[in-house]
Amino acid sequence: MTKEELLKGESENVEFKVQRPADSSKYLKTVVAFANGKGGTLIFGIDDKSHEVVGIPKENIFREMDAITESISDSCEPAIIPDIYLQTIDDKSIIVVEVSAGRQRPYYLKSKGIADGVYIRVAGTTRHADRDMTTEMYYEDEGRSFDMAVRKDLTVSDEEIDALCRGMKEIAVKNAGTETAKQSVRDVTKNQLLSWGLLAETEDGTIHPTNGYIYLTGQDPFYSMIQCGMFKGTTRAIFVDKREYTGPLWKQVEDAFQFVLRNIHLGSRLNGIYREDIYELPPDSIRELIINAVMNCSFLASSHIQVAIYDNRLEITSPGGLMPGVTIDRMKEGFSKIRNKALAHAFLYMNMIEEWGSGIPKLIREMKEQELQEPEFIDMESAFRVNLYRAKNSDTETLEPKNETAETENETVETGDETVDPNHETAETVNETEGTDARAEKQSALLSDAEKTALTVLAEHPDMTQKELAEILGISLSTVKRMLPALQKKNVLARTGGDRYGKWKVL
Repeated sequence: MTKEELLKGESENVEFKVQRPADSSKYLKTVVAFANGKGGTLIFGIDDKSHEVVGIPKENIFREMDAITESISDSCEPAIIPDIYLQTIDDKSIIVVEVSAGRQRPYYLKSKGIADGVYIRVAGTTRHADRDMTTEMYYEDEGRSFDMAVRKDLTVSDEEIDALCRGMKEIAVKNAGTETAKQSVRDVTKNQLLSWGLLAETEDGTIHPTNGYIYLTGQDPFYSMIQCGMFKGTTRAIFVDKREYTGPLWKQVEDAFQFVLRNIHLGSRLNGIYREDIYELPPDSIRELIINAVMNCSFLASSHIQVAIYDNRLEITSPGGLMPGVTIDRMKEGFSKIRNKALAHAFLYMNMIEEWGSGIPKLIREMKEQELQEPEFIDMESAFRVNLYRAKNSDTETLEPKNETAETENETVETGDETVDPNHETAETVNETEGTDARAEKQSALLSDAEKTALTVLAEHPDMTQKELAEILGISLSTVKRMLPALQKKNVLARTGGDRYGKWKVL
């Protein structure tokens, strides 16, 4: 690494240590996290707070290098073999430990075992990986797809299979672009579902569903769900509208897509002598991004796909980071890797997916054509996010977002602190909603910027510790310890499940 690169400071894949700690676990956790992620560099001899190059005493430096090498070799499983070397900056020697992305994940600390010793990097910090994330690593590194895992505890009847096949064909015909394409849609059969990995047959001839079948048909709403929300401003402090869509995955996608269209502006512009309706963000790309979120969602994660609309952007977040070998730069060029292969086959048949890898280049092109900011792609290690920034000064004649769409009979709308039936709108209901918005706005005004940011972070990472939150916010741990109880007293934050194993819930 060059001097300029070293002195840029810590990041997602760079961490400083002023010296080798007596407790080796303080840096071994980071080594494990780098191996479980995209690799990284650990540097001894630079102050992590001031970024001052302190250096390692020359008489100790080789002994320190041997101690680091031996510690990593003895304490990590599977074996991690880093590249350790010396570098001189301003006549001071530092130890650089480069850890490559591993190919035998999950890596863990032997002393803690695989249940408690797996670590990952999130937002530049080292965090413990839970059991579900550890399992996800197994599937990814072995080239398997979790949605193809057989559910031997369940069986499926021929009637249920036939119903799914008919439903998939209806969707395929509906999504076909031309009459010729509609007529060319063939029936999907049980054998195809078997070959795609949505069904599995045991040696005795019993047909079992796989996870993909369960998620596709919406039989497990805890894992198979898309959460949508519209917020006032640019943070998650104030809800305007919130929905949770369950049921068959293809319906979840359509419901989430329509939610976005209802809540972004539809304008018009002249195209020659004709007036052309145009959304402020390209609809085809929005739909494809939601589908991509489903295709690459980690159903092992405890969170769900989230579609959030703010005053300045549309944010789509999918649990599970980028697949091994996938980078944001390669993705922009059309490189694609699918996490849920069985579901991908189903969506491809239903004409909901075009060519593999074409979505992101198409999105970038469409945003450029509408003279909008290039999409922002964020790999959060445990999740992947795409931000589409809305037009600041649109040349279209903008209208209010549409709100008149047919909703499902049992769907509810959460506004502020109340839940109302969207199909039962009375003057009393409107007044109550206005009162809720006014209270929420007043409540938000009482929150500091740090408190609003803390709520945003905890909404996305409910299992985050106080120490991790302090590091992300750049404030002291004691300040965080005062802040969180204060937010609970203001009824905007709650703690569920106890102090040690509980989670934060943003209200």
